[in-house]
Amino acid sequence: MQNYNLIQKILHKICFKYKIVNKSLYEIEKLLYLNNSEFQNVVEQKHIFIAGLARSGTTSILNYLYSSDEYASLTYKDMPFLFSVNLNSKIYFQKKSKPQIRAHKDGVYYNLDSPEALDEVFITAYEGQDFLREFVNYVSLILKLYNRKKYISKNNNNFKRINLIRKCFPNSKILIPFRDPLQHSYSLYSQHKNFLNLQKSDNFILSYMNYLGHNEFGQNHKPWYKPNLFTDNLEFNYWIEQWIKFYENILNFYEKDNTNIKLICYEKLKDNLYLTEINNYLEIDKINLDGFNISKKKTTDKFNNRLFDKAVDIYRKLNMFY
Repeated sequence: MQNYNLIQKILHKICFKYKIVNKSLYEIEKLLYLNNSEFQNVVEQKHIFIAGLARSGTTSILNYLYSSDEYASLTYKDMPFLFSVNLNSKIYFQKKSKPQIRAHKDGVYYNLDSPEALDEVFITAYEGQDFLREFVNYVSLILKLYNRKKYISKNNNNFKRINLIRKCFPNSKILIPFRDPLQHSYSLYSQHKNFLNLQKSDNFILSYMNYLGHNEFGQNHKPWYKPNLFTDNLEFNYWIEQWIKFYENILNFYEKDNTNIKLICYEKLKDNLYLTEINNYLEIDKINLDGFNISKKKTTDKFNNRLFDKAVDIYRKLNMFY
C-alpha cells in the first residue's frame, strides 16, 4: 500500500468505495467460472480459518501453513478485484515483485504472491444476504483459480463468526492463536502508534485499511470490546484490557463448544514437537518443520498490576487447552 502508484490507488478507490463495481464483477465471475456441481464437495473440505487477535502470530501461522502448498488463499496480486479473482487473472497483469518488509516493520516480508487477510471485504458485503451459499461460491472461485481443494484464511474479525463459519464449512478447522499478554499488548500498542504515524504521512494508508476492514490500529482503530477501565488507546493499559476482554470471551466460548477449534500458543511455536502436533491435527504432511522466530520485546511502559495479573491468569487457562 505504501508503494502503489496513482493508477493503482484510483483502481482501489473505484473497487472498494463503489461496491456496485466489485459486486457486478462477482456476478460475471460466477457466470464464467463457477461450477455448481462442486458446491457440496467444497462445503465438506477441511478448510482453515485463522481467527486470532492481531499480533498473536496469525501472519506467521498463515505463511507456515500456506507453505505446505495444500491450500488456496487470496494474495496481494488479487487486489483490488477481490470479487472476481479468475477474471482478474486473465485481464489484469501485475509484474512479479521482490519481497519487501511490510508496514508493521516487524521482520515479516511479503510479495504479490503472499497470502493475506483480504476476504473481509467480501464477507461484509454479503453477510446476511444468503451468505452461506455466496461464501461457499466465493471460496470455490478462489480454489478454482489456484487449483487447490482446501482454502485457508487469516481474518482477525472471524472470532465473532465462528458459528457462521462452522455452518458454512462443518469440517473446517478454526485456529485461534494466543500470546503472552504483556508481549502481545505491547505489540498492539506499538503498532497502533506506528500506524498513526504512517497514516499522518500518507492518507492512502488510512483509506486502504478502511477499504479492507482493518481497524486494529491507527486513526481508524475500533476496540474489539467496549473498554471499562481504560478508554485512551494511547495508554498501554488500554491494550491490556482489550487483550483480557478478547481472550476472556474466547475462553468462555471454547469451554462451551470447542468443536473444530484449536487454541495455539504463540510462544510454543518454536518447538518442533508442538508444530508436529498442529500438523497432525490439520492432517498436513508436506511441510518444513523450521521453528518460528518468536518475537520478544523489552517493555518499559508502566501498567496496572491487577489488570496484568488477570491477563496472566487467562493466559494460564488458555494453555490448559492447547
